[in-house]
Amino acid sequence: MTADLPGRAAIVTGGAKGIGRAMVEALARAGATVGAFDVDEAALADLGRADAGAGRILPVVCDVADRDAVFAATDRFVGEAGGLDILAANAVRFHFAPLVEMPPDIVRQMLAVGIEGAIWSIQAATPHLEARGGGLVVTMSSVAVFYGIRNAGVYSAIKGAMDALTRQQAVELGPKNIRVVALAPGPVETPGSRSVIDDAGFEARRQRTPLGRLATAEEIAAALVWLASDAARSMTGVTLRIDGGITIAAP
Repeated sequence: MTADLPGRAAIVTGGAKGIGRAMVEALARAGATVGAFDVDEAALADLGRADAGAGRILPVVCDVADRDAVFAATDRFVGEAGGLDILAANAVRFHFAPLVEMPPDIVRQMLAVGIEGAIWSIQAATPHLEARGGGLVVTMSSVAVFYGIRNAGVYSAIKGAMDALTRQQAVELGPKNIRVVALAPGPVETPGSRSVIDDAGFEARRQRTPLGRLATAEEIAAALVWLASDAARSMTGVTLRIDGGITIAAP
């Protein structure tokens, strides 16, 4: 069993930058046709020029907070790709602040992208996955679920919701041969995380990590490719931590 994915079709939400972009590129290199859904048109245009290896990259402008837009974009992608085998519900909105200071509009945007966006994406993808005889849904959890992070109350709540949704959907979709797994990255330097964590914050996290280094976006993407392969065909309903051991280390 290998991690090659020729003939597979995948959607990655929030696919234009950071971990999402790494996922898109890794899936394409494994041979998949990949729809990168994002609201950042400039970043999508740049992604469209990337080397797709043995696969294809199809940039798709889509706001995952808009349910109708998600369904329409999913249907268009499936029409071009010929089906759907993999969904990575990766889109997220970053903002760290004390909970009592979080502006209502920011909270609503974070919930709309991080929770509702994942739900709309799963709703839109499920009939197409079922039509292929099964497939994989990956949600994005975080180490923020396992220990407290100052000023990350809303973000952590969203990621905890992804853990719960993953377990519930694994039970609900298992009879359709659809596996559901959450990835929980440790600190990863991306444009999004850089907007809320400075150099000192990343260094403090590195020092607390038993392996002495932080994971890269490419390592998170590699886990997705493996999960999408037949090698992981019995894995569902779990949260896979890719964190260098930071969640098991003493303070």
